[in-house]
Formats: sequence, C-alpha cells, structure tokens
Amino acid sequence: MSSTNSPEAVKKLLENMQSDLRALSLECKKKFPPVKEAAESGIIKVKTIAARNTEILAALKENSSEVVQPFLMGCGTKEPKITQLCLAAIQRLMSHEVVSETAAGNIINMLWQLMENSLEELKLLQTVLVLLTTNTVVHDEALSKAIVLCFRLHFTKDNITNNTAAATVRQVVTVVFERMVAEDEQHRDIIEQPALVQANSNRRSVSTLKPCAKDAYMLFQDLCQLVNADAPYWLVGMTEMTRTFGLELLESVLNDFPQVFLQHQEFSFLLKERVCPLVIKLFSPNIKFRQGSNTSSSPAPVEKPYFPICMRLLRVVSVLIKQFYSLLVTECEIFLSLLVKFLDADKPQWLRAVAVESIHRLCVQPQLLRSFCQSYDMKQHSTKVFRDIVNALGSFIQSLFLVPPTGNPATANQAGNNNAGGTVSAPANPGMLGIGGGVTLLPAFEYRGTWIPILTITVQGSAKATYLEMLDKVEPPTIPEGYAMSVAFHCLLDLVRGITSMIEGELGETETECQPTSEAASSTTQSSEQQELQSTADEMDKEIVNKAVWEEMVNACWCGLLAALSLLLDASTDEAATENILKAELTMAALCGRLGLVTSRDAFITAICKGSLPPHYALTVLNTTTAATLSNKSYSIQGQSVMMISPSSESHQQVVAVGQPLAVQPQGTVMLTSKNIQCMRTLLNLAHCHGAVLGTSWQLVLATLQHLVWILGLKPSSGGALKPGRAVEGPSTVLTTAVMTDLPVISNILSRLFESSQYLDDVSLHHLINALCSLSLEAMDMAYGNNKEPSLFAVAKLLETGLVNMHRIEILWRPLTGHLLEKVCQHPNSRMREWGAEALTSLIKAGLTFNHDPPLSQNQRLQLLLLNPLKEMSSINHPDIRLKQLECVLQILQSQGDSLGPGWPLVLGVMGAIRNDQGESLIRTAFQCLQLVVTDFLPTMPCSCLQIVVDVAGSFGLHNQELNISLTSIGLLWNISDYFFQRGEIIEKELNKEEAAQQKQAEEKGVVLNRPFHPAPPFDCLWLCLYAKLGELCVDPRPAVRKSAGQTLFSTIGAHGTLLQHSTWHTVIWKVLFHLLDRVRESSTTADKEKIESGGGNILIHHSRDTAEKQWAETWVLTLAGVARIFNTRRYLLQPLGDFSRAWDVLLDHIQSAALSKNNEVSLAALKSFQEILQIVSPVRDSDKPETPPAVNVPVSVLLGSISGPGLSRPFVRTDSIGERLGRYSSSEPPIVTDELEDLNLWWAAWNTWYRIGSESTKPPITFDKLTFIPSQPFLTALIQIFPALYQHIKTGFSMDDLQKLGVILHSAVSVPISSDASPFILPSYTEAVLTSLQEAVLTALDVLQKAICIGSENMQIMYPAIFDQLLAFVEFSCKPPQYGQLETKHIANAKYNQAEWVALNYVPFAERSLEVVVDLYQKTACHKAVVNEKVLQNIIKTLRFPLSLKYSCPSESTWKLAVSSLLKVLSIGLPVARQHASSGKFDSMWPELANTFEDFLFTKSIPPDNLSIQEFQRNECIDVEVVQLISTEILPYANFIPKEFVGQIMTMLNKGSIHSQSSSFTEAEIDIRLREEFSKMCFETLLQFSFSNKVTTPQEGYISRMALSVLLKRSQDVLHRYIEDERLSGKCPLPRQQVTEIIFVLKAVSTLIDSLKKTQPENVDENTWAQVIALYPTLVECITCSSSEVCSALKEALVPFKDFMQPPASKVQNGES
Repeated sequence: MSSTNSPEAVKKLLENMQSDLRALSLECKKKFPPVKEAAESGIIKVKTIAARNTEILAALKENSSEVVQPFLMGCGTKEPKITQLCLAAIQRLMSHEVVSETAAGNIINMLWQLMENSLEELKLLQTVLVLLTTNTVVHDEALSKAIVLCFRLHFTKDNITNNTAAATVRQVVTVVFERMVAEDEQHRDIIEQPALVQANSNRRSVSTLKPCAKDAYMLFQDLCQLVNADAPYWLVGMTEMTRTFGLELLESVLNDFPQVFLQHQEFSFLLKERVCPLVIKLFSPNIKFRQGSNTSSSPAPVEKPYFPICMRLLRVVSVLIKQFYSLLVTECEIFLSLLVKFLDADKPQWLRAVAVESIHRLCVQPQLLRSFCQSYDMKQHSTKVFRDIVNALGSFIQSLFLVPPTGNPATANQAGNNNAGGTVSAPANPGMLGIGGGVTLLPAFEYRGTWIPILTITVQGSAKATYLEMLDKVEPPTIPEGYAMSVAFHCLLDLVRGITSMIEGELGETETECQPTSEAASSTTQSSEQQELQSTADEMDKEIVNKAVWEEMVNACWCGLLAALSLLLDASTDEAATENILKAELTMAALCGRLGLVTSRDAFITAICKGSLPPHYALTVLNTTTAATLSNKSYSIQGQSVMMISPSSESHQQVVAVGQPLAVQPQGTVMLTSKNIQCMRTLLNLAHCHGAVLGTSWQLVLATLQHLVWILGLKPSSGGALKPGRAVEGPSTVLTTAVMTDLPVISNILSRLFESSQYLDDVSLHHLINALCSLSLEAMDMAYGNNKEPSLFAVAKLLETGLVNMHRIEILWRPLTGHLLEKVCQHPNSRMREWGAEALTSLIKAGLTFNHDPPLSQNQRLQLLLLNPLKEMSSINHPDIRLKQLECVLQILQSQGDSLGPGWPLVLGVMGAIRNDQGESLIRTAFQCLQLVVTDFLPTMPCSCLQIVVDVAGSFGLHNQELNISLTSIGLLWNISDYFFQRGEIIEKELNKEEAAQQKQAEEKGVVLNRPFHPAPPFDCLWLCLYAKLGELCVDPRPAVRKSAGQTLFSTIGAHGTLLQHSTWHTVIWKVLFHLLDRVRESSTTADKEKIESGGGNILIHHSRDTAEKQWAETWVLTLAGVARIFNTRRYLLQPLGDFSRAWDVLLDHIQSAALSKNNEVSLAALKSFQEILQIVSPVRDSDKPETPPAVNVPVSVLLGSISGPGLSRPFVRTDSIGERLGRYSSSEPPIVTDELEDLNLWWAAWNTWYRIGSESTKPPITFDKLTFIPSQPFLTALIQIFPALYQHIKTGFSMDDLQKLGVILHSAVSVPISSDASPFILPSYTEAVLTSLQEAVLTALDVLQKAICIGSENMQIMYPAIFDQLLAFVEFSCKPPQYGQLETKHIANAKYNQAEWVALNYVPFAERSLEVVVDLYQKTACHKAVVNEKVLQNIIKTLRFPLSLKYSCPSESTWKLAVSSLLKVLSIGLPVARQHASSGKFDSMWPELANTFEDFLFTKSIPPDNLSIQEFQRNECIDVEVVQLISTEILPYANFIPKEFVGQIMTMLNKGSIHSQSSSFTEAEIDIRLREEFSKMCFETLLQFSFSNKVTTPQEGYISRMALSVLLKRSQDVLHRYIEDERLSGKCPLPRQQVTEIIFVLKAVSTLIDSLKKTQPENVDENTWAQVIALYPTLVECITCSSSEVCSALKEALVPFKDFMQPPASKVQNGES
C-alpha cells in the first residue's frame, strides 16, 4: 500500500489520470462529443480535488463516481480502442483504491454491458479481478454480478477467454474466502456470543454472518446448487455452468479454507447438508456401473461413469476426508466405502487408477488412518473401514495379477504409450519374459505369466497423483501398464511406514513418560508423589486407550497387508522393490511383536521365512504352527476370496546357490535365488534388532535359518559358530561367487545374532532357548532312521547362546542342558549326538572356568548345578556321548581337581556310572580318571567321598571288558586301603564330625539316618564298604579277578582288620565273609560245565580250569580257605562276640556244602579247611621260641596222614594294638577260653557236619551216566582222616548211634570206585597186595575206636560187636566187592585208561587186613560179655563161610587160605568159650553155621584151576587135612557138649570125604594124586576112629556111627553094580575116563574100610556092618572080567583082605543068640 500512498505515487496518479482523460477526449472528439465533454470536465474535477484536499486519495475516493464517469461513458461507445483506454484507466484507479462502492457498482454494470456485447473479454476479466482483489468495496449483489460475469465469460466460444475466465473465477472465489478469513482475523479479539444455531439451520440464519462471511456463504451455497444443476440463489444471471468446473471450485475452496468450515457452523451445515449429498449423488453412475455388464439385462441403461467428474469428485472426497473428517464421520464412512468399491475389478481401469491414487493420499496420513480406526473399526456396529481399505488394496493387487487388464486400450500389440507416468516399453508378450534365465532389465512384478512393470511414481511418503491432476482430460486417459500396481504398492509401503512410525513414536513416548515419573516419584515428597501418581494414572489410562487403538489398527490391517505383501514379494523381480517389501514385513513383524500380537507377528515372520526358502520347500514349522494360520487360509476381503499365495516356482530370479534340502528323505537339490538370500538377510536383521519381541516366533525364524544354513552348507565349528564348508556332501552344493562372498557375512551376522542374546531380557532369552530346543527336536526327528548328516544348527546355536549368557547361566541352564541331555545326546544319529555332547561339555567346562560373581567356591549350589548335567549324561547309553563326558571329566580334573569340593560325588558318580557293556575305550578313559583321582586327589576330597571312590573303584573291578583294568582296580582298592590305614586318625575325626552333623539334621527332620552298615562307626563303615566291594569282586565272572580280589580281601582283613572296633567284627563275619561265601557257593553250584575252548587269544587253558565250574571251584577253595584262616587266627576276637556258635554253624554249613559240591578240588579243599578249623585249640606257650612275639601255635599232633592245613603252623606276627591283647597269651597259665560246655557243642556241631558230609558224599547216586559225580579217593581219605582228630574231642559222648553212623560212612567210603583215568595214580598194579590210603584211614579210624573202647568204660565196651560187624563187612569185600549203587564197575584189567569208566578197587588186601584185625581183636575179646551175647563168633564163621565155600573161585587165592587159617585160629579160641556157654544156648545157632562152613569148604563146588601144580594141590590137600584134624581134636572128643545134629552133620561129612568123587578134569597121569587120597584116608580114619572108638557113652552115638558106615557101604555097592552093567554093555569100547576113576576110588575105599574095621575093637563093630561088608564080596568077584588094568590092580587090593572072613559057618543057635 505504501507505494500507492507516497506523494510521488499520488502525483503520478494525478498526472496519469489527467493524461488518460485527455487521451479519451482526443479519441472521442469526432464521434462521441458527449464523452469528450465529460472527459474534459473530468480533468477539471481532478485538478480541483488535488488543489483543495490534502488527503487527495480519500477525496478522490469520495468523488470517484464522478471521476469514473467519463471512462464508463467511453466504454459505452463500444469502440475497441476507446474501451481499452478506459478499462486501463479504471484499473489504475482501482489499483490505487480510489473507487467507492457506488463507483464500483457502476463499473460492474458497465462491464456487464461490455460482456453482453462480447467486447474486450480479456480486459473485462482483468478489470474484475483488479476490482475485487485490490479492495473489499464490492459486496453482495455487485459481487455476485461480478462473479456471474466471470462465469459467463468462461463459457464463450473463445478458448483463451474461457481459460482466462476460469482462472479469474478461481481467483475471485479465493478472494471472497480470503476476505472472510481476514474479517475473522479482525474480529478475533472481540469475543461474541455465537447465536445458537439449530442443527438443521438453513439459509435464513445467514443474517448472523458478517458481510464477507455472508458473501462467501452465498457463493459456496450457489456453487453447490450449480453443481447439482439447480438454480443459484445469489449468482443471478448465470446462463450455463459445467459440473467439472463447479467441482474444481468446490475442491479448491474446501482445500484452501478448511478453517472457515470448521469455525462457522453455518458453513459446517453446508458441508453436511449440501456437499456430501451432492458428492454421493454424483458418484452413483460409478457405483452402479459394471464394466462389460450386459445393458439389456437392466431395465434402464446405466449412465456411464464420466472421467472428469469422477476424478474431480474423488479429489473433493480426498479433501473432505482429509480436512473435515471430524465433522463428517458418517459421510466419510460412505466415501471410504465407495473408494474401496472403486477398486473392484469390474470397474474401468482409469477409475481404479484414480481410486488408488485417492487411497494413496490417505495412506500417507497415519493420524488420519488412526482416526478411521478409532471411529469405525473400533465402534461396534460400524463398517470396518480401515480394514476394508487395506484388504481392498490387497485384493486390488491380486486382481491385477489374476485378471488380464481388460479396460486397457493399450493392447498387447502396442509397443508402448507415452504418458505422464513416463515411458514404459512393455514387452510384446509378458509371458515370454525372462526365458533362458535372462533377467528383466526393468524393475517389475511377475506372477504366473503376468508381467507388471514397476514405475517410479512418487517420492516415498508423499502421494503425488498423476490422474487426479488431469483436469484438462475429458476422455479417460490410458493408464500405462503397471501404474495402478505401482501406486497400490506405494500405498502399502506408505501405510506400513506411517502406521509403524506413528505407533512406535507414541510407544516411545509412553515408555519414556512412564519411566521418569516412576523414578522421580521415588525421590520426591509425599504430596508431589501423589500428584505424580495421579499423572501416572492418567498416563496409564491414556496408554490403555492408545494401546487399544494400536492393536486394533494392526489387527485390522495385518491380514490384508500380509496377503498383498507376500504376493508382491513372490512376484517381485527387482531388488529395490523386494527390499521395500521385506522392510515393510519386518517393520510390521516388529510392531506386532512390540504390541504383543502374536498371531500377526508370527504371520509376518512366516512370510519372510517362506521368502527365504526355495519355493514349495517343505518346512513344517511354516505350515503347521499357529503363526501360519495364513498359509492355507483364505481371507475374505469384501466378499472376495483371497488366497495367501505361496511362492510360485517359476520365479525368474537369478539362482545363486544350489544345495541339499534339509529333509528326512534325500530329495535332490533345491535352488536359492538372490531374493531368498535377501529375505534371509532381512530375517537375520529382524532377529538381531527385534529379538526381544520375537517371543515364540523365534521358532519360525530359527527353523528357517537352520534350513538356509543347511542349504548353503554352513557347518558348526567350535563354540557353535557356523562356518562355510561341507566336506561330506560336496557335489550337490553349488554356490555362485556372489553368494560365496556373502557367506562369511551371513555367518558373521548369525553369530552376532546369538551374541546379542546377552542383551535380551530373561523372558525373551527363554523364548530363544525354547525355540532352539524345539528346532533341535525337529532336526532330530528328521535325523531319525537315516545316517544322513543331521542339521546341527540348533545345537550349535544353543551352545553359542549358552556361552554368551554365562553371566546369568542359572536362568537358562536347566532348559538348555535338559534339552541337550534328554534329547540331543540320546539321538541315534552319531553326528547329532556328538555335537550334543560337545555342546554340553563345552558349556560345563565354560561354566566352571567362568569368573562368576560370587565365585563358585562360595556358590556351591551353582557349582552343583553346573556339574549336574555331567552326571545326568551317565543315563545315556551311547558310548560316544560317554566318551565325551569322560574326556570332560578328565579335563575338569586336570584343571579344577583341587577345587571341586562338594562336586566330587557328581564327578565320581560319572566315572562310576560307566557300565560293563559300554566298550573298552570308555571304560579305559573312565578308569584313567579314577587312577588320577586315587593317585592325586584323595587328600583333597571330603572324607565323605572316600566311600564313593571305593564304590567306583569296585565297579571298575566288575567291568569285564578289559581284564587288566579289573585287576588294576583291585590294586587301586589295595592302595586306597593303605591310604585309609596311613591317615586313619584324620579320616576318622572328619567322618565322626560329619556323622554328628548328619545325625543332627536327621533328628531335626525326624528321619532315621540311613547309611550302609549303620550302627558301626563311620570309619569302620568305610572299611566295611571296602571289604564289601572286594567281596563283590570275589564273585566276578572272571577267574583272574576273583583270585586277585580274594587274595586282596583276605590280605586286607589280615593286615588292617585290627583297626576295626571289636563290635564291627560281627559285621565283617556276617555281612562280608559269610555273604561272600554264600554268593561263591551259589555261583559255583550253578556254574556252567561247558568246556571253554581257549582263554581269549591263544592262551591255552589247563584242563583243570577248562570249564566255568572248575574256575569257580578255585574261587570257592580260595574263599573258604581264607574264611577258615580268619576263623582260626582271629578266634580270640570272634569267640567273645556272642554269636560265635551260630557263626561256627554257618561256617560248618559252608564247609559241608563245599565238601558236598560235585567238584573234587572244592570238596577236598573244604575238608582241608575243616581240618584247619578243627585244629583250633587254645593257644599254648611256645617254649621253643622265646624270642618270637606271642604266636598262636596250632599243635599238629592230631593230624593224620600227610594232609595238613595250608599254613597252619605259620605264626602270625602283629605290630599293632592287638599285640597287647595277645600279650596275655604269653603268660604262663593258658588263657581262659569259653566254657567247656560251649566248646563241646562246637565239636558236636563239627561231628554232625562231618557225618552229613560223609553220608551225603558217599551215598551212591540213583542213576548213573557219564556225568555222575563220584567222590575222589583223596577226598574220602581226607574225610576219614578227620574222624580220629574229631573223635578225640567227642569220645566222651560218642554213642552206639554215632558208631552206627560212622560205620555207614566208612562202609560207603570204601565202596566208592575210582574213575579209570585216576586209577593209575591210586591203585597199585593189581598183583601187589597193598592197601590204598583210604583203606588205611578206615582201618585206622576203627583202630582208634577200638583202642578207645579198650580203655573206655564198661558202657563203651558194648560197642565191640558193632566194630566186629564193621570189620566183617569189610572182610566180605574179598569175594564180593561192594556195589556202589547201580554203578557198573570194571575190573581194572579191563578198564581203558582214558574212558570215563569206573574201576572197582582191589579190595582183597583190605579185606584180608580187616580179617587179620578181626582175628586179633577176637583173640583179645573172645570172652567179653558183649562179644558172647552178640554172637560175634557165629558172625565171624558166617562171614568166613563165603570165601571158604568159594575156595578156588575167590578173586585171590590168598583169601581162602587166610580165611582157613583165621577160622582155625578163631575156633581154637572160640570153641572152648562156646563149650563153656553151651548151657546158656547163646551159641546154639553157631553150630549149624560151623557145620555148613566145614561142608562148603571141604567139598567146595569150585574147580581147581587147570594150571594148578601137583605140589600146590598137595599143599591145598594138607589144609583140608588140617581142618579134619581140627574136627577130630577140637570137636568130636567133646561131642557130649555139642548138639547131636551137629555131630551127625560132621559124620555125614566125613563119610562123604572118605569116598569123594574126584574132579573130572584130571589127566590120567595125575589121577592117582588128585584123588585126595590123604584126605579120604584122614576122613575114613576119623570116621572110623570116631565110629568105633571105645569112648562111646551112649548107644545113640554108636548108632550114628553105624548109620554112617552102612551109608558108605551101600554107596560102594551101587557104584560097583553100575560099573559091571556098563562094562558088559560097552563091549570092546573102553568106559568113560571118570567112571573108571570112580570105580578105582570105590575099590580103594573098600580096602581102606576093611583095614579100618580090622583095626577097630570088635565089640564096637555092629554085626550088620560086617554082613554088609561081606555082601560086597560077590559084587567084587563079578568085576574080575573088566578090561582096565587099573581097575584090576585096585580090585586085587580090595579082594585080598577078604581072606580074614574065610571061616567055617557057625551053628544056627549061636547065630540066634547073638
């Protein structure tokens, strides 16, 4: 203004005005005089004003009507030149603001006329514009007229005018509203009560508006009317109007002056009541129209959408929504829904394009979107507008891919279109794109053959529209291919960017607001605290509201976004576009994560994951987890079905890597494209930057990374970092150089990703660990059942995570190690296991070496926690795992052995947990650890662990993989025992202290303290554990171990046993020794009898150890001997224990079972042990060796034979406390051992055991086969040899029953045969008559007995008969060897040495010795009452009768000879005794027995052997004669004391003997001798002597002898008769040899008889006898005819004596008298 106010300007104005007027007057001089005059008067007027007034301009303005008049008149001339001059002058006046309202009205009227005449149209417009812009004098109707004028000019035929008019109108409309704004500014300070306006207020209420506002109101209202094709109220005179222009004007007003509408209710009313209905009405053709729909089907043709209007409407809508959303909530909902509808596929392409542009405008305004969300989506019954917008974009993008663009005039044959959008050369056939792997040069999307280029349309974050700005186009423009897609794409990106940055900004604010307030609160005073709390509470409310909005926004948009982005990601061929999509997905995922929206977070992450992997890659986690609800679900967007599109296979991406898929079945190869790698980097980025919000979706992320890492062939290296390199599966992995350079980077990012886990909070860290665990589980499932290399990604990363979080290891230790232990380390795939173990052991070692705060030494709980998994590994059976575990233990021992403290039990437990079946190397490694412990660490560990060490060492002894280890471990136990011995006091103190503490704890808890061997003191318990361990080793399956352990056990008890408390010995005996004996016994009895071929390798096994049974036998022997020795040497300790007799019984029981075991070695050794303990006598002073310390000397006096217990008399020397205990034994008087009675019980227990052993071992088995066990001779010998010693102790109570028992055993023992292979060692050659040692022992036993009886009391002597019985039984063996059950024995001569046959012993020497003993004993005891009463003599005779009757058939010739001599001896002693007791009848039954014996012997059925020499025969005959002599001297003379029957028997016998038929086998030469003539003679003589002896006292006896004679004679007669008969019949043939012999014998007998009769005194011979003799004579005479010379000579001898009978016959009287 100042420029026009300055004096110079005013002066210039005046000059110009005057010159204008002059020029006017000049122009009008000729044609228009009135104008000329007016101009001239005007000049004067101007001059006058200038002269009169100081305020020239004001004065000019007052008189402006007159000043302007000449110019107006000039215009009225309608002369162009004049008109132009006038208009210019008028404009000058206006610009100096010297035009009054009236003048202005006049000017407008003049301009109207010009307009109607179509003159100077452009000048007119210019003038109007100047008039309205320079000042505000034009109001109301003048203003409306001016505006109408411009509108009218807009519709002229002239293009330039039209355009200028349009511009002018626009400017004028703006001016009107600017005036109103200025007016508001002026009145802003004056606060006026706004009139209460009714909600439905109408035009009449305009009266309340100020002038400018009123103009503006009227103008806007009329614009609405005009657009709506109604008559204007205010703009009178409008002739025509276009909607397009009207809409443009409406839009500009709304856009430029929003505050007017927001501040004035009248205007708001207009918006609601006019603008919105108008817009909705105008939209209707677009809504109804369906592209390509058949018009005939609808009754009225549908109006086609019109591009200019439609486009302008959308612009208006954009403005309405942007500026007046708060006023027009409901209307906006309609508009937005319309916008969404315009994207439908059946709308024209251009419509969809402008709709997308409009939506883009909304998308860059996040706050606006937020409002939508609050106003619609969050209201209950409202349309979900925000969601619909996003979904619409999604379906729009999809439709572009799925539907070929029909509305596009640019058909496929057009090479390209030049558009505002830039030049796009579309290839002729999109489907042909990228053939041959070529890469498109243009950035584009391509999906299933649809190729859509990406155009650069706007700068990020601003919505610069192309088609919404095409205000000049009437026809719909052609939309270049890809334009709509590009806009929609940008919409999505801007939407995501806007929402996330807005929400994250707000989130950040709330976080920062909340934090300081709470911190401040803590430091301020109470009152301010309350204020703070109040504000915090408000904040909280606000935050809750905000949070609800944010969540709703995300929930509303994520599905659509994800659907669209996934599709685009798949279709994208441009790196930048892909990057943008991924960035959008990543920011959404992170946002959802921050808001805790798990489903949506997981869905976005899934999308990125899928993008990272090759198409159709089978990754279950992406298809099954809840996060992937997307993958196979279609979302309904506006009723359309939208499928989540999974990556298509024919993507034309550059392949950068080919690798193996991580799958159970090998499936060929998969390809990774550069896009996959790009996605992978996004994924890494996501995990790295947003790890804290990933939660459960770590699983997805990690699963995907695992697969990618696998395909790329990254393998874990130490510490868990992944490094490129695939040794195993090389050929299938192909990497381009591009990706090769990327790999280290990826690997690095991966590692950094897990390193950054140390910054995660505990919860997120747990999520990460859980995800890794479940990932690992999957990898494991995959690795089942095949030995393909497994994926170790998860395990490696668990390790890495553990290592970087060592400072808070406690919170993740359990899940971490739990998974590695329970799952990975137990996996069948070895590579998987190996890494599990590697990870676990690395973590443990790192944990132990990490510098914790407080240090481990002060934090035992943590130390145990760290060591625990090491122990848990023991429950895994895989040897490789255990090896790792043990190597770890070894390293821990070497590095931390001194500081393990309470961790020792765990570490030792690990070694101890190695089981037998776990392979040699494992056991070796574990044993190495143990050796290290025993050599270096025993002193550093708590004493309470010593017991564990013992257990562990023991358990190694039991491992059977490596014999050396077992043996060494027994050595270790010995070393440990030495350590206990050396540091006994220290250990004892510490253990007692600990015991007390534990006791106290137990009492507090009210439980009983439980430890092995409890009542014993702790140090003794330690020893007992050691002994128990050795005891277990003594029953190891391997003989070498048993032997070594047994020796060690007994040595340890021997060497260190004295340290034990006295009461502990009880436990040693019962829990250790007897327990061991039980087990050995059990194992031995059940051991296998199979032959062991070789002892492993080429070791030959001696035949005495070639079965398990034999090897166990050795153990049993060793154990029994050891225990027996302890009983022997430690008896002074054991006997006072109280239950010694029970122990003694148990020991005897063991000896018994061993002795009865079917093994010669064991049984023999058992007897040796038996002997050993039987020699336990009270120690006596050893006077021979005064210089030795007190020694327990065992007298060996009672030992029999050569067996002596091993080491019995070895003195044992003590140098410890027991030495004093023994001291008392060296004093002169013997120590008081327990009372006699108890001792006696012990001996009787021993006797019972001995009896049981004897009776069981010698009892013959029921059946026999090759395997039948028969006790050996040495065993039986030893058994019998024990008896004498034992008998010494029990003889006082030894009863008849016991004797019977003994007898049974002796008898059975002697009956046992020998196996043929042992016979050469035991039996003498058969010819030697020698006793075996067993037989000797038996006789010795009986000898001892009879000697004892001899000096014993009367009641002992009744045992004699029993002894006789026993001996006689043995005598019978000479001819009838005892049967051993059913066993068939062979004669030794027939037995084959190497066959399992049994050989009967030669019992003859034994029987004969027994017989000698019998004779001796009988000689001593014949008169003994018991011997008489028990018919001993009869028994002897009965026994001898058997060998005597056998005679030549006896096994040995000596037998019967000895029997005869014995009989003679016994009878010589016994017969007098028998006669003495004749009256008592005690011997009645003996006589018949004796008679039978004589009979059987003298007339034996046995035939002398052929080879018997004549001398021998004669000697034998002498023996027979001796017997007859005995009869004649000892029996017959005392016939009156002897039963008659007996005498009769003797007579018959002698009679028989006098003519006994000879053996038939003699040769003729021998015949004379072999007829036993001497014997016959002797018989005859005795017979005759006895028959006719003068001593006949009773007629009875004489009768007997007469009987005998008549028998003899009768027999002779018969023989002779038979002979004569045969001789006669035989003719010339000689008679059989024996018959001749017989007749000769008879003839000799006859002659002998007659001789004898003559010698006898006549009165003793009966007359009948003579008669019989004489009667023979005729028969003899008849024999004379015989041919045999021998018979003849015999006959001659027989006939000669008959001469004595030749006498004259006597008188009959005499005969009668006699």
